[in-house]
Amino acid sequence: RSSAASDVYKRQYQRRVRDKIVLLSLLPPNTMPRHVLISGAGIAGPTLAWFLANTGRRVTIVEKSQHLLSQGQNIDLNGSAVRVIQKMGLMNELRRFNTTEKGTQFIDAMGRSFAPFPVKKGVQASFTSEFEILRGDLAKILYEASRDHPNVKYLFDTTIKEVVSNNDDSVKVKLSNGNVEEFGLLVAADGQWSKVRKQCFPPECVNVVDKGMFAVYWTIPRLPEDNDWWNIYLALRSRVISLRPDPYGTIRAMFTYMPYNDTENKVWQEASKSGRQAQKELLRREFDDAGWQAQRLLDTIDQAPDFYFQSIQQIKMSKWSSSRVVCLGDTAYAPTPLTGMGASLAVTGAYILAGELSKLDDNEHPSKALKDYENTFRPFVEDIQNIPFFVPAIAHPGTAWKRWLLQSFVATLSKVVAIPWVARLSRSNDADDFQLPKYPSFDDKGSSKTI
Repeated sequence: RSSAASDVYKRQYQRRVRDKIVLLSLLPPNTMPRHVLISGAGIAGPTLAWFLANTGRRVTIVEKSQHLLSQGQNIDLNGSAVRVIQKMGLMNELRRFNTTEKGTQFIDAMGRSFAPFPVKKGVQASFTSEFEILRGDLAKILYEASRDHPNVKYLFDTTIKEVVSNNDDSVKVKLSNGNVEEFGLLVAADGQWSKVRKQCFPPECVNVVDKGMFAVYWTIPRLPEDNDWWNIYLALRSRVISLRPDPYGTIRAMFTYMPYNDTENKVWQEASKSGRQAQKELLRREFDDAGWQAQRLLDTIDQAPDFYFQSIQQIKMSKWSSSRVVCLGDTAYAPTPLTGMGASLAVTGAYILAGELSKLDDNEHPSKALKDYENTFRPFVEDIQNIPFFVPAIAHPGTAWKRWLLQSFVATLSKVVAIPWVARLSRSNDADDFQLPKYPSFDDKGSSKTI
């Protein structure tokens, strides 16, 4: 959509919002939520706030950090999530913050590429997406798009200390600033280990699925010999090292590891819950002899402005909502980085939740919209979370012959997908992705429906 068309679209929204604010103020209590509280200003929360605000609802977002976090590694947006960003008029921003990654290539111990997968527009023939962006940059885009809306208020350095009550009439919370406030809906979008979810859902509703893998991310200085590819080196003993470019003149580093046995897994699990010093010491022990640029990366850990040590685990909930509390994004369905779909699910899920809320009649309870949100989106989420049993083990060869098999396979695959007629067969097909429901309030022509 052109910039001029985006401006027209936004003006249409503004006119509709003014009318809806007046109508919403006249509604009786205990009906659809007029004031929504969102916990978490990551990806899902600001996306939801933007759409809700543009349907006339008031939105308050609480975020535990003192300011918007700029940290985060490479993520990508695909299919339906890109179409949601288009509806928000943010495609130019998405392109402006592209990481500049040219594609993915597997390299040997000398840094020589033997299996390149370059990015090609409209073709799914690379592990790199056409829309690669740093998580912090995407969060910034969504925050800046929503923060100046008159219906949206951000409260940083603020958390939900206690969910006092959650019933058919309202949800009441006590904030960390001491205020006790009442809302029509509470959205838990505070991440994989959500404290709001822990308060509102029993443990048996949340299933944590461990994938037996650990990942460590941080940023390192860029050297002249670094390139703009996602470079992947398969070390032995189930270790992988990768480097990726960013648009800021630095490099994003990552170690991944799969423990061999329960004893090793216990050591890594304990480290994931420990401080940075214990995590650094473990990395130095395990990756010191990994080869390629392992030593360079280990030497930069102490100076890293960001450092994140993660156990790769999925979140699967038996239900996503309870009365007037609903979970969104990683809080409800963290798919793990193995799927490359975490951000996309967060953006698309936010759109669907807002869309289902927009369909409510003035006297309808929000529980109907919350159930429709789950019924509409859960099948796709479960399909994404259905990771093949051999992943991620296949990408972490433990022995030399297993590494040779994997390297031979990806080298052959690289040559095959480079064949023009094969590339044409690999073209992106929206039919393979989630088809966005049509919501009159969010279509390009606008709607006068009162919501």
